Amino acid sequence: MSTATMTTTPAGRLWALARAELTLLGRSKGVLFTALFVPLVLPFSISSSMKNANLEKSGVSLGATVLTSAICFSLLFAVYSALVSVFAARREELVLKRLRTGELRDAEILAGAALPSVAIGLAQTVVLAVAVTTVMDVGAPEAPQLAVLGVLLALPLCVALAALTTVFSRSVESAQVAAMPLLLVTMLGSGGIVPLEVMPDVLAKVCELLPLTSALTLVRGGWSGDLSGADTIRALLVAVAWLVLAVFAVRRWFRWEPRR
Repeated sequence: MSTATMTTTPAGRLWALARAELTLLGRSKGVLFTALFVPLVLPFSISSSMKNANLEKSGVSLGATVLTSAICFSLLFAVYSALVSVFAARREELVLKRLRTGELRDAEILAGAALPSVAIGLAQTVVLAVAVTTVMDVGAPEAPQLAVLGVLLALPLCVALAALTTVFSRSVESAQVAAMPLLLVTMLGSGGIVPLEVMPDVLAKVCELLPLTSALTLVRGGWSGDLSGADTIRALLVAVAWLVLAVFAVRRWFRWEPRR
């Protein structure tokens, strides 16, 4: 099969676009640094402060908390934050508009642009999971299927949220400003820095409804094995609901060209 024929298939078009996006991502030193190194440094930098938080009184281990934080930071910085910059930059450069004039479908354009960041985020979660379990003696996950499911739900959700965030910006710089609320709220309210177990009950109930909380709950429950069947179903329903809502919002409001 010739190269020209291969690239006319959905898989071929997606792979060609992902390769081009990976090349462009490699030229964006700031985005690449944030995506590659920030998620690797932050979890271990905050682990010392967590040691003084008396997590054991709330039934939460330090290792599981750092592990959840590590995966949270990887999702936020390697996937969500990086893709906010990518989508905004490609829109302002009219790349997205030109791609829509060809045979690529809208979903293929967004998926192809997102693939390098998603691959980086997925690789980081694996590396961080191995590193934290080794350094902090967390142990193997009790229910690995829940941890895998949590990550697999979080990755497309981060892609959709990144695309949706660019709706509220007119430039790459303002897109990063628009991304800050979700970054901060997720780090503070979804278990990225502060476990829900140490929060007041009312605040914890509210934070359970945040976009990435359910996915991180599945990850943490996958390692601890103490997530009940009812809690698992509730986390799955909330995560899927957020994913469906985010995809619908992107299909409805995503901007493919700059606002003039």
